[in-house]
Amino acid sequence: MLWQGVQTRIVGTRKGDDLYLIPAEGDPLPPAGTTVTGAVEDTRRTLLMRTHSGLHVLCGVVFRDFGALVTGGNMEPGEARMDFNLPEVPPDFKARIEELVNTEVAADRSVAVRVLPRAEALALPDIIRTQSNLIPPDEQEVRIVDIVGLDVQADGGTHVASTAQIGKIRVVKVESKGRANRRVRVRLAD
Repeated sequence: MLWQGVQTRIVGTRKGDDLYLIPAEGDPLPPAGTTVTGAVEDTRRTLLMRTHSGLHVLCGVVFRDFGALVTGGNMEPGEARMDFNLPEVPPDFKARIEELVNTEVAADRSVAVRVLPRAEALALPDIIRTQSNLIPPDEQEVRIVDIVGLDVQADGGTHVASTAQIGKIRVVKVESKGRANRRVRVRLAD
């Protein structure tokens, strides 16, 4: 955030009765009542958009080709992991997934976002790609992200406008996380 010519970096948030911003350690704090302006760090935001959109491509490919739902995940700028309910994987799974994902990235698919009434959104086939429905029950509108021709799902994150903007994705590792759970770790290659 910017105030009186000074920048205070925000490194996190905490929810309570209000939303609290957590400043970077050592950064100056504005005096109470000071008008502040929010600013987005473009490099970090762009990396997050590319990474998040890449996870949608990964999810779409694994769902389409293996019928597996997402059981968990985590994302940092430029790298992430996604877990799938996938009991069996072929021996060449890592290389195959990387090739399939990068084929979809290179296809330059459009990424469209729209908001639908809850009932209309939930009527879409396979709109929930996680093993459990994470949409809060009192949410009356659902944001839909559509990687046209590959992946349509409810999602609240930020995305690139087309898959080509993601750039090449490396599948770093595929791990077994239980009898029917596989973790796929990815990293943006450029």
